[in-house]
Amino acid sequence: MSVEFNHIGLLKTDKQENENFVESSRVWVSNPGDNKLSVEWIRPDSDGPAEEVKRLLPHIAFRVKSIEKESQGLNEIMQPRVIGDFVRCAFYDYHGIVIELQQYLGDENR
Repeated sequence: MSVEFNHIGLLKTDKQENENFVESSRVWVSNPGDNKLSVEWIRPDSDGPAEEVKRLLPHIAFRVKSIEKESQGLNEIMQPRVIGDFVRCAFYDYHGIVIELQQYLGDENR
């Protein structure tokens, strides 16, 4: 795998500062770039699929150049999807640990 650590995603039940809503998974997320320990706080929306989201947590996220290349041989939990028009991500089981592979689309600094 040719990967670079990006963040760790953890469940949070209370509202966080500067949360963003992700419509496709119905969750509120913080920007891990705003956290000195690269933590992405995830809070399921009250109308969202909380159980589906919880099975993806906690997770460790990695930046990759190609999700298809780096995911070979991994057990897919959630297929690739584009979030916020700047990153494509997917979730996998890696030896019992949930990982997220992120492929940035264009400007990686967003």
